[in-house]
Amino acid sequence: MTFRLASAFAVSVLAILLGWALEVRAQMGAEEWFLKGNTLSSTGRFDEAVEAYKRSIEKNPKATVAHFNLGLAYKNLNRMGEAAAAFEKTVELEPGNLDARYSLGNVYNHLERWEDAIAQLNIVVHRRRADAEAHGNLGWAYFNYKKGPPFKHLVIVNLRKAVRLFEAKDQLGSADATRRVLEEAMARFGFPEVH
Repeated sequence: MTFRLASAFAVSVLAILLGWALEVRAQMGAEEWFLKGNTLSSTGRFDEAVEAYKRSIEKNPKATVAHFNLGLAYKNLNRMGEAAAAFEKTVELEPGNLDARYSLGNVYNHLERWEDAIAQLNIVVHRRRADAEAHGNLGWAYFNYKKGPPFKHLVIVNLRKAVRLFEAKDQLGSADATRRVLEEAMARFGFPEVH
């Protein structure tokens, strides 16, 4: 009887260890695919990177960073709908991920989903007040939003802040591009020019 108990215990322990080893192997597989995706992305092979990230996600569907990098690869391929879906999944898994929310808002701007862009980018600018790109993208989304009343002041405030932040970071090309949109918005909305 003791031998049977010991054998049953040994089999149970072996089964648990085997299950754990298979789980670890699957996770390692997910990490290997993820790293392969990163290598492919870094060399501009985004189609192949997409496939690697998808394999990583198949093995570990809750890996936020794999979904995020998948979105970046899709964005680099100008496949904005698929990029949006990957970033949406990232935000679903990690709602506090401001990089994912910024990227999602940026992609929504490309898709002309202004209201959705505004929702994501507002979260980013309220938590990262010195994010020039987020302010610029938010100003652009407000500038193009047509479903309700124009958000004239929010367009101007965000674009002005983006210009100042870009200048402070010595990103003069971005500051100039944003300033042109700001000037167009001020002319459209009847704001006086301020130099």
